[in-house]
Amino acid sequence: MPDTRKATPSAVEPILHRAARIENSIHRFREKRARKRGLLPTIVPYSGYGSAGWVRVLSRVLLTRTGSLDGTDRLNVRGWRSFTSVPVEEAVVEVTVGGRTQRVTTDRGGVLDVRLEVDLEPGWHLVTLSTEGSPPVEAPVVVIDPEARFGIVSDIDDTVMVTSLPRPFLAAWNTFVLNEHARRPVPGMAVLYERLHAASGGCPVVYLSTGAWNVAPTLSRFLSRNLYPSGPLLLTDWGPTHDRWFRSGRLHKQGSLDRLAEEFPDMRWLLVGDDGQHDEELYGRFLREHPENVAAVAIRELSPSEAVLAGGRSRSEHAQGSDAVWVSAPDGAGLWEQLIDTDVVPRAGGTSV
Repeated sequence: MPDTRKATPSAVEPILHRAARIENSIHRFREKRARKRGLLPTIVPYSGYGSAGWVRVLSRVLLTRTGSLDGTDRLNVRGWRSFTSVPVEEAVVEVTVGGRTQRVTTDRGGVLDVRLEVDLEPGWHLVTLSTEGSPPVEAPVVVIDPEARFGIVSDIDDTVMVTSLPRPFLAAWNTFVLNEHARRPVPGMAVLYERLHAASGGCPVVYLSTGAWNVAPTLSRFLSRNLYPSGPLLLTDWGPTHDRWFRSGRLHKQGSLDRLAEEFPDMRWLLVGDDGQHDEELYGRFLREHPENVAAVAIRELSPSEAVLAGGRSRSEHAQGSDAVWVSAPDGAGLWEQLIDTDVVPRAGGTSV
């Protein structure tokens, strides 16, 4: 028989904030109406990751007209379409990985984020997901070699993709209206990541953003189309949490970094971000609390116009008091020129760049 477990088990159920209770009521009302109209549960797979003995599986269950992601239900034309979808709370999802099927449930926003015990060889694998008789889908997971000692954690907004956040109007335009093909990559960053990836013999790359899971398919296609190395996206769910009106993007990033340090205690990460929001502050904190897990910090400097749109630059004092390499430049080429003069990136075989 398949195992059954919650996606986010807890000994004590948290007392929900009033805003969360209101949101739950709205979701349940919309789900009830959508099911009456014949909409079917559909799994949107996201890339996950893991290591020896475990994998972290990520996906979301929504209601769509056909129960699949073919045709118009791919939600891939305009960002706003993904925000009108109806999530399925506590949907039971069967996850088949490594020849074993386990049952897990989604959270209140329809997101499945669960760690499962399984032994897989390092490299990319496919996990099969199904729910309520819908066609099964496959979610990719990358199993990181336990011997790996170098990886990349990259911000997305204004680091690999020009978004001009967080100015409210432009943020809304970029998220809800702008076609994904109109989004512009930051010059040289894809080449930088590919060079680092090749020089290290195929290091893992994790993309960390305050963006919502709703836009994960759009971001994945953007990264693939602009030749960024494949890697899991760590996003968040919009709306209230169990204890506050609005979800904190900063806490999401901080918690994700701490989790990576716990899951990969021997890994040293190159932390890549920009100087327009809170990346320097977050990376500085992580550097102080987990110095053994930081290979270097690379900060992309915004142009004057981008800095104005992003609300100004952050300060660089977070680099002080540490011997870790901390570089900054306006594009990927400038960051590469500084990194190749250091011993940050190990070559395949153990030597340095």
